[in-house]
Amino acid sequence: MKPPTRLVLAPHPDDEVLGVGGAMARWAMEGRPALVAVVTRGRPPLYPAEAEARCREEARAAHRRLGVEARFLDLPAAELDSLAHRELNRSLDELIRSIAPDELYLPFPGDLHLDHQLVFHSALVAARPGPGRPRRIYAYETLSETNWNAPFLTPSFVPNHFVDITGTLDAKLEAMALYRSQLRPAPHERSLEALRALATLRGATVGLGAAEAFITIRTVS
Repeated sequence: MKPPTRLVLAPHPDDEVLGVGGAMARWAMEGRPALVAVVTRGRPPLYPAEAEARCREEARAAHRRLGVEARFLDLPAAELDSLAHRELNRSLDELIRSIAPDELYLPFPGDLHLDHQLVFHSALVAARPGPGRPRRIYAYETLSETNWNAPFLTPSFVPNHFVDITGTLDAKLEAMALYRSQLRPAPHERSLEALRALATLRGATVGLGAAEAFITIRTVS
C-alpha cells in the first residue's frame, strides 16, 4: 500500500465521515487511502470519560470500514480557544511536516463550531507554501455546523469541487452508523437519511448519482 498522500483534519470524531467519508472510501478502493487526524478529545468534566472512550472505539471502527488510517492529537474538545494559538499551530505544523501530504482537507471556516474555525486557521498557517507542504487544499462541509452559520455575516459554503461517491455512498453511511453515540434519527441532520439526501443533492448539481462537495482553498500545479 502506498503511503497516504491526502490528510483529512477532523476537529472532532465523526466530522471526517460527515464531510469526506465517501471520498475517503473511494480513495482507499483506488489504493491511495487518506490519513485522518482527529484533533480533539473530550475531557472530564465537560465529557464523561466513559462516553469519550466509547466514541474513540466508534471512530476506530468507522475508520476501518472506510479503509483509512487515523491519528488522534488529543487536544481539548470545545476548549481549543483556551490554548495559546501558537500551540495549535505547532501541533498541526508537526503533523503536516511528518506526513507531507499532497492534499489537505479542512473544516469550513464559516462553521458554527469555534473548534472548526480554529482548526481551519491554524492548519492554513501550518500549510503555508514551501517544501513538503500540501499543493492542494480544500474545505469540506459538515451537516449541523456548516449550515448553521449566520447568512451574510459569515462565509457561505459555495462548493466548486466535487468528488463522485456514487459507488461509495453506502460505505460512508455504514461508517457513520458505527458512530452510534453521534447518530440521530431522521429528520435530524446527523441522520443517515439526511446524509444520503445531501449526497444526492450535491451529486445532482453536477450530474452524478452522489457526491461530496468542497471549496478549493489553494492549488499549485
